[in-house]
Amino acid sequence: MYIEKNMYVMDSFEFEYGRVLEDVEVEYHTFGDPKYDEDGFITNAVLFFSTFRGIYSFLRQSQQYIVDNSTVMDDFYFIVVRSLGTSESCSPSSTGLNYNFPRYTFRDIINFKRQFLAEKFKIKKILGLVGEGIGGYQVLTWACEFPDDMDFIFLINTAAKVSGYRFIISKTLEAIIDSTEDYYTDGYSASKSKSMIAINTLLFAHSSSKKTFDKMDNDEILAIFEDFNDVCFFRDIYDFKFRNDCDMEYDVVDKLPNIKAKSLFVGTNNNYFHSELDMVPFRELVPDSIVLIQEDEKEDYNFEENDYSLIGNQVIDFLTQFIK
Repeated sequence: MYIEKNMYVMDSFEFEYGRVLEDVEVEYHTFGDPKYDEDGFITNAVLFFSTFRGIYSFLRQSQQYIVDNSTVMDDFYFIVVRSLGTSESCSPSSTGLNYNFPRYTFRDIINFKRQFLAEKFKIKKILGLVGEGIGGYQVLTWACEFPDDMDFIFLINTAAKVSGYRFIISKTLEAIIDSTEDYYTDGYSASKSKSMIAINTLLFAHSSSKKTFDKMDNDEILAIFEDFNDVCFFRDIYDFKFRNDCDMEYDVVDKLPNIKAKSLFVGTNNNYFHSELDMVPFRELVPDSIVLIQEDEKEDYNFEENDYSLIGNQVIDFLTQFIK
């Protein structure tokens, strides 16, 4: 599948608290073919919101099953917009503002993408939002704050707020960053690199299967971790700090009844998101929602493929109703 990668520059972007940045870069990808109505508006746009570590994705694995068992993917025009705060778009590191970057919220992240879509694409209404993991935070914020913007949302392994276990992890990450002695200095430093290695180690430990590790010897675990650390080596401490601060304030529980879009939630075995605690409650909290829990005896972790067939046909049926 061909994925088109592009860069767009918005003249300016205003944060909710009033600060304005100019010449704001936005990286975006598209794949598929757009369909248009009689007025020239794109009608089949689906926005995708990835996990924190996009390379390890249950949703990514599911794509092949959907392609093999339906043609539904051919009917959507997928757009991936790199979020505010990420190095590929406007962020502390890409702007060079580092610790002076504006503090932002999830509403800012959503307004950033809404403004980009309005400027770059002729889209009156988004067909759907698809998200996984922390990408789901953006989907739920968007659907709660602007419920008329989309027809459907589809989420895998996410939550309506950062609390409990996830909040403690974020506070630990915050403590690691706060202990970086030269955080408020410009340029490279060994201490900043060491802080990011510590952060990567913690994220690796808490997002991977503990049962799987019990079956491995230490050399195997070390090899997997080194691969993971190589992928995350160039993650910027300032980009991470501002996003972690944003995550800790995430809570849309009270706004979930605002959602008008048809909603599908899928929960699987996952260490960071708990199906019973995080996904099942959406049945009651989101109007007209479907919640599927994959009851799979096979351990779900990042280093083997999952059996998507258990819920794949139900997902295909859900998506098929939105083909135009």
